[in-house]
Amino acid sequence: MKIVGVIGAGRAEEELLKIAEKVGSLLAKKGLILINGGLGGVMEASAKGAFHEGGITIGLLPTGKKEDANPYIKIPIPTGMGEMRNALIVRASDILIAIGGEYGTLSEIALALKTGKKVIGIKTWRIPGVIEVESAEEAVKLVLKNL
Repeated sequence: MKIVGVIGAGRAEEELLKIAEKVGSLLAKKGLILINGGLGGVMEASAKGAFHEGGITIGLLPTGKKEDANPYIKIPIPTGMGEMRNALIVRASDILIAIGGEYGTLSEIALALKTGKKVIGIKTWRIPGVIEVESAEEAVKLVLKNL
């Protein structure tokens, strides 16, 4: 089974949360596993979309407690590693979708590109290597094309 990392800010505006939820929903409908940091914002919204479609959601938590995961994470993995868990999210992903995001998302994008993984971006950091799209549908279509 293929694993898609969905990365983005822990706090995001409503527009990005709706996009993230749609991405999660579409990924689950295609039978793909979603992995993210397991907390709020884009992470929670994407997991919510996948969860409601019966998808598998994995959260690599920065803390050492499973209870810190958002309610839509089916498989919470407490790492106790803080932001260093970003590298694990990237390594576990076959491809990544970045939605919005701050410096943590930027670090994940950089690690993904450095390791040769494709990153599809929606309203995120505009840097060389990130494939920019406008919608959840476009992002998932590109994921399927590149897996």
